[in-house]
Amino acid sequence: MTQHRKPTRGASGWPPPRRPGEVPAGPGVAAASPASALGARSPGARRASGALLLAGVSIFVNVAWLRADVSADRAALDKQFSGQLDELAAWCDANDLQAEATRVRGWALPRALYTTALAALPPTIEAVLPADANDSTREFRRRFEDLRNGQAAALMSLANQAVAERRLSLAYELVAAAGRENPSDANPRRILGYELHDGRWMTPYEIRKLAARQVWDDRFGWIPRDRLQRYERGERNYRGAWMSAADEARRVTSIDKGWEIVTEHYSIRTNHSLEEGVRLASQLETLYRAWWQLFVLYHASESEIAGWIRGAAPRPPAPQRHNVVYFRNRDEYNAALIQSQPNIGVSTGYYDPAARIAYFFAGLEGDKTLYHEATHQLFAEVRSSRRAFGDVHNFWIVEGIACYMETFTPCDGYCLLGGADAERLLAARYRVLSDDFYVPLAELVQLNLQRLQSDPRIAKLYSESAGLTHFLMHANQGRYRDVVDDYLLAIYTGRDRIGTLSELAGVSFETLDREYRTFLQTLSSSPAAE
Repeated sequence: MTQHRKPTRGASGWPPPRRPGEVPAGPGVAAASPASALGARSPGARRASGALLLAGVSIFVNVAWLRADVSADRAALDKQFSGQLDELAAWCDANDLQAEATRVRGWALPRALYTTALAALPPTIEAVLPADANDSTREFRRRFEDLRNGQAAALMSLANQAVAERRLSLAYELVAAAGRENPSDANPRRILGYELHDGRWMTPYEIRKLAARQVWDDRFGWIPRDRLQRYERGERNYRGAWMSAADEARRVTSIDKGWEIVTEHYSIRTNHSLEEGVRLASQLETLYRAWWQLFVLYHASESEIAGWIRGAAPRPPAPQRHNVVYFRNRDEYNAALIQSQPNIGVSTGYYDPAARIAYFFAGLEGDKTLYHEATHQLFAEVRSSRRAFGDVHNFWIVEGIACYMETFTPCDGYCLLGGADAERLLAARYRVLSDDFYVPLAELVQLNLQRLQSDPRIAKLYSESAGLTHFLMHANQGRYRDVVDDYLLAIYTGRDRIGTLSELAGVSFETLDREYRTFLQTLSSSPAAE
């Protein structure tokens, strides 16, 4: 029987009274997925001995980086790089290169407590300097490129070290960071699935679109090249007929007559506007790229990732698109879903695992609901999924990981996830340290979807689930990060047991409980009392 979850309240309305900083249970749930064999990865036993796998990469890096812990080495490398950038910025100041100094000072990926910064890769290689560039500008370019190329080589070295230590998620993250530092290097781009086409790094999908004489426009999406100027003049082609944008809008009287925006990974139907649909599609594509990088072990095996970094060609992902319906207002959203989901009126977004469609409406403040529900959709659909996931036990992490992804913050050149000041994490800290509320993991893992979402303590349980997920993603320099992928994979494929998390982590539930409390105590502050 296909499982349906009752839509839950959005960010402004669980009946239980909320503690300071506590965000109530977020909406959404996903379906499930198959995978590679479920093998226990005990992080404490994953240190590999022997030579690093350098995969033909030219390494210009001090051998001091090749020590025992790749997380510590990465922190030391980033600290050194930041110092070198500060020196270059001071040199720019001395040579009256203020724009360059500003760029250099904002270049390094930020490092903050319990925060992951994922690199967003620039689409182009470095532009050629104009012929009339002065000597100082040319010298700056040389120095900046030398610094970044050295950092990229060191990051690729650490990626291989991470493979040797069986830290595969971190290895993939390091590859992306290397691609950001040296956009001319084809090796990181190959690993991440990009090809160089007319001076730009593109996916095979994008190259095919260009070959079909289509172009991407941030207002109109993918559009035939010969139509772009007419669209810019305010004309629209609606179901084969040209008309004004105003006439087109008048014809879109319902969602089924709306615009369809198709991107590499999404198909969005909206009756709001073409431009708003394209904006939403771009936002979801940005989230998708971060999700794909962060949870690489959910969609690829250890051996595949290690092979890519050693030089094997990545397999192209299975072609698929995730369906999204975006209503122009809440009333239309409620009316469309009320029959199948009587509780829809209290939700701010909903992913239906049976229909494999995510539903949203315009007018919400903030993007937390979007990221929450889109995360459910990705975990449910990127791999073939078992519909009734979480129907026996272990449901907490399904909502916990969606709550964690509410912290997704796109920035210029990178995105951020986590953070010691994340609202749900601070609420979890308050619950444990001030309210003395905590359901031990040995009990929490026994809750299935129905039991968790009908529990009168649901707001507290969502806070705890979010806090525990932050802990697993960030504590002890990411010791359990790969465990999260394996745990979710087991749940979505229906191969989880009561003890799966403990088995994968290589420690008892009681040890995880103690480590979680210590993790919460390290946070710098707690929410102020109301």
